[in-house]
Amino acid sequence: MLPAFLPVLFSCVSFAQSPSYNYDERKIPPYTIPDPLTLESGERVTDSKTWVERRRPELMALFEDQVYGKTPGESPSVRIEQVSVDGKALGGKAIRKQVTLYFSPRIDGPQIHLLLYLPSNAKARVGVFLGLNFAGNQTVDKDPGILPHEVWIKNPDAGDAMIRLPPDNRTRGTDAARWQVEKIIAAGYGLATAYYYDIEPDFPGGMQYGVRSVLPDPDRWSALGAWAWGLSRMVDYLLTDPAIDPRRIALIGHSRLGKAALWAAAQDRRVAMVISNESGKGGASLLKRGYGETTDHLNTAFPHWFCANYKQYTGHPEKLPVDGNELLALIAPRPLYVASAEEDQGSDPKGEFLSAANVGRVYALFGRKGLGTDRMPPVNTPIMHDVGYHVRTGKHDVTEFDWEQYLAFADLHWAR
Repeated sequence: MLPAFLPVLFSCVSFAQSPSYNYDERKIPPYTIPDPLTLESGERVTDSKTWVERRRPELMALFEDQVYGKTPGESPSVRIEQVSVDGKALGGKAIRKQVTLYFSPRIDGPQIHLLLYLPSNAKARVGVFLGLNFAGNQTVDKDPGILPHEVWIKNPDAGDAMIRLPPDNRTRGTDAARWQVEKIIAAGYGLATAYYYDIEPDFPGGMQYGVRSVLPDPDRWSALGAWAWGLSRMVDYLLTDPAIDPRRIALIGHSRLGKAALWAAAQDRRVAMVISNESGKGGASLLKRGYGETTDHLNTAFPHWFCANYKQYTGHPEKLPVDGNELLALIAPRPLYVASAEEDQGSDPKGEFLSAANVGRVYALFGRKGLGTDRMPPVNTPIMHDVGYHVRTGKHDVTEFDWEQYLAFADLHWAR
């Protein structure tokens, strides 16, 4: 039986729905969805060249300056240690590799413990889904070969204070439903993951324990920026593995880690596909819509997620120069999938849909197909083109149904 304090480890990743949020469509104030195809000069973007050379850089600069902060161009030297390889994992179905990426010469410096599964019967290089997990690698599957590492939890004796918990096998497989490892392997794809606290612990003050502590100007960017940066360092490693197809790396993220995945892909063109699973406000959804989570809550409950300039939009989302649709537009023309959950009203499923629908015009510049509709589909009815979307029954989570759609979307674009 798990210790009584361990549920705190998992409850901290749930999506709080505040009674102060607006859940009434009739009370949404007038708002305008920002136009990704209008330059700051007022000129219209009518071709892909103008988008790539002029409009996209404008939007990138706005997100860097006002939302996530500017990621440093230079990176520390990375030492890679291959910890273990098992060619007969998951009953012989998978090759399991465990690697540690060190970002400091200090043995206690920031490091990412990467877990990688590849199908053992692959005849050629495979595509890989890469995503951060919430509670440690050992939680993603019951596989006894996964090495547990220390995690952070709230100190049960000290309110919101955080403490490190030594490696603990008792959490093994507790988050397996969110990862569907064997289903991914059976579909012919790999999965790479790491505990997001390895990159930067998710609490105010966590910066001193993460990668920002060894990078320039740590106060100029944010925890979301750091998690995105860490995903790119994991891509660096995946590109060295001869079993992985460098043209088929997909980022996937849920909730706050969906925001990080989108921002990582916006900055890193090596990412071939992006899946936003209920990334909500500050991610795929429209903050200006005035429904669900607010800038007040984001900046109060999670003041470390965004850069300092984002604080000025507390209570004033209408003043934001960008919104979720323009974050999604930065992924074009790569395949993009946005998913919502019917009961996850804090993330504003309709706002996520409207963002995904809006970017179709940007994809059209490249001859690609967006959702092709401005009408939200019924629950559990996916739309899949170059932009994909579904809203499923259920709560804020990642489910087997979600993974079935993501694997089908990957098949659609990465036909084996």
